[in-house]
Amino acid sequence: MVEDKTVGGRMFGIINYLLLTVIGLITVIPFVHVVAGSFTTSAEMAAKKFVIIPTEWSVEAYRFIFSTNTIFKAMGVSIGTTLAGTIISMFITALMAYGLSRRDVDGRKVIMFMVVFTMLFHGGLVPTFLVVKELGMIDTYAALILPSAISAFNLIILKNFFQNIPEGLEESAKIDGCSDFGILFRIVLPLSMPAIATISLFYAVTYWNTYLSAILYLNESAKWPIQVLLRQIVVLASGMDHSVDLDSVTPPPAQSIKMAVIVVATLPILAVYPFLQKHFAKGAMIGSIKG
Repeated sequence: MVEDKTVGGRMFGIINYLLLTVIGLITVIPFVHVVAGSFTTSAEMAAKKFVIIPTEWSVEAYRFIFSTNTIFKAMGVSIGTTLAGTIISMFITALMAYGLSRRDVDGRKVIMFMVVFTMLFHGGLVPTFLVVKELGMIDTYAALILPSAISAFNLIILKNFFQNIPEGLEESAKIDGCSDFGILFRIVLPLSMPAIATISLFYAVTYWNTYLSAILYLNESAKWPIQVLLRQIVVLASGMDHSVDLDSVTPPPAQSIKMAVIVVATLPILAVYPFLQKHFAKGAMIGSIKG
């Protein structure tokens, strides 16, 4: 990159850095406030409306949240459904996206129309519940995965990405005797890691944040995912509900509980992001064709 030595170029650089710094602070400061608020004492939380660095650190909010063993089971449920759901969703989405990206597939335009149609019109909550009930998935973990196993939006993104892969690669693989599944798993998917990583993260966040489906389809509280249990803990901390046993622990301020809940619910996804970030910046076709 050639550095601009002119006055205008320098002024643009300064303004650009200042603007990006302000935008970065606007993005980061609320999260810092949430983390700091979760470690704030009740006295400081009552005296201050906005905390960046607590004057006195306290882990009472986290002690209250983790005072029941139920949260570890709920965490396991969320991790299990997130992993299983993401794998199933990516497998189905990749198969369908690859088929729709092939120009020699008959009827693909009709199928794409039906896919787009589902983005504009939805059957509704009650019909979906009746379908899940008739399939015998009520009070099972399958109800958290299968009804949302494929996203039309993610499917279209992956299908368009597959279409950008040079056809010469597939033709060369066919000449070498590679099957359609071989082309997909040995050629297309390795070249599509940026898209695969991004869409996998989309699916993982969706499954991790599962709340409504658990409320609708799970009757036993022992099967609740982490999001539902954390909501019950917040309600209990507010003095509205006593359905969750927290071993008679005196709850800290409700505001600290809410902030700690946000941290607990967000941290696992934040921990996964660095492992996927490297794929976001990589070019899709780097090294795919050698001339």
